[in-house]
Amino acid sequence: MKQKMSAFPYNIAVMIIIAVLAMSGGIAASRGRSIKSCAYMKPRSPPRAYKVYVTDFGAVGDGVTLNTQAIQNAIQHIAGAAGKGGAMLYFPPGRWLTGSFGLVSHVTLSFHKDAVLLGSMNSEDWPVIDPLPSYGRGRELPGRRHQSLIYGYNVKDVIITGDNATINGQGNVWWDWFHNKTLDYTRPHLIDKVVVKNLTIIAPYKSPNTDGVDPDSSNDVCIEDCYISNGDDHVAIKSGWDQYGISFGRPSTNIHIYRLTGESQSSGVVIGSEMSGGVSEVYVEGLKIYNSPTAITIRLTPGRGGYVRNVYISDVVVRNVTTAIYFNNQFGEHPGGHFNPKALPLVEKITIKDVVGDGIRVAGLLQGFQGDDFRDICLYNVTLNATSVSPWNCSYVHGYSGLVSPSVCEPLKGTILPKHYSDCYDFIGNGLIQTEQNKMYSIKYSTPRT
Repeated sequence: MKQKMSAFPYNIAVMIIIAVLAMSGGIAASRGRSIKSCAYMKPRSPPRAYKVYVTDFGAVGDGVTLNTQAIQNAIQHIAGAAGKGGAMLYFPPGRWLTGSFGLVSHVTLSFHKDAVLLGSMNSEDWPVIDPLPSYGRGRELPGRRHQSLIYGYNVKDVIITGDNATINGQGNVWWDWFHNKTLDYTRPHLIDKVVVKNLTIIAPYKSPNTDGVDPDSSNDVCIEDCYISNGDDHVAIKSGWDQYGISFGRPSTNIHIYRLTGESQSSGVVIGSEMSGGVSEVYVEGLKIYNSPTAITIRLTPGRGGYVRNVYISDVVVRNVTTAIYFNNQFGEHPGGHFNPKALPLVEKITIKDVVGDGIRVAGLLQGFQGDDFRDICLYNVTLNATSVSPWNCSYVHGYSGLVSPSVCEPLKGTILPKHYSDCYDFIGNGLIQTEQNKMYSIKYSTPRT
């Protein structure tokens, strides 16, 4: 069942899904490329005790009547079923106009295939709440932030599902406010234990800040089998902004992304630039990025602090992309003048392997920090048909490579095999692997994931 999302207010595409799909069960011990599925993260909840219709509470699906209060009344009514297995709120066919509404734990929102949830185009229907402590202010603007369309705070065991139903935030009016500098407040996020599966997320190419999914200071997130076409990044992994993120100290970790396809005005999978709480244990497989400026990106800047470590990306196809792999060390602004410019992010243990690409201008632009080199950057079995006379440009990085075409930059020319595979994060499991010299090595994976 593929659920569609389109025309969201500036990055609320992210919040509608990420801010509500908190699952009650944690990540099981089985992680990694032997899994390649979010199946092990299925919500551990019993069947819902009973089902109510949104129409039972006065909602009208005519696309004109504002249903915020009716939806909120329905949710509050079924909150009492939490101890009995929870309840389902069902949206029948219709166009259900609403402002922001809040969820409770142990609830399923279920949409008929001909149901459309419409976000109100009146900003007064989107309450204003405090900024995240890890950001200290709104992301686009100083001060507070608008609550997301579907909002949950400290909720668990929440499911949103629909047989190809549509959630439409009607974002054009918000984008106009952004471009005209009349936007009053900014956006939300923060979540754990999330499965995002079988979603189509669509926003116009010129829509500002319309990321697809942003795990931000989030643990145990799995994203699979999604298509995204938008005006910003497909998936951007974050963890707070400068001194606020450092002080809050909540990293994003154990993020799995499987079979993500899309095209955008920005990048496919991004880490940063707001990553001051740290990002680690990121696994990306089956990435297909077309007609985009970049495919794989790490964004940083002095003052962020934090770290990016233990990242594994494999099975990647890129076509018509300007720069396939981009580590940008000067990206993004600061929330105020109190950040420490000497707080440089630590970047280490990044493995990228099994990548093919056509229509590429630059294979890789990898920029570390002087005096704080990015370490153990490993590229293996990477073939990018790049047109630039300088397909690789690297500074202040150190690592290893094998089977890379065109020939990789000097700081990464150390060979992975046979001596340095253990320096490369999660490089291989038990088995054979071939080197440029057609030698076969049998290697035991000495530190398996647990």
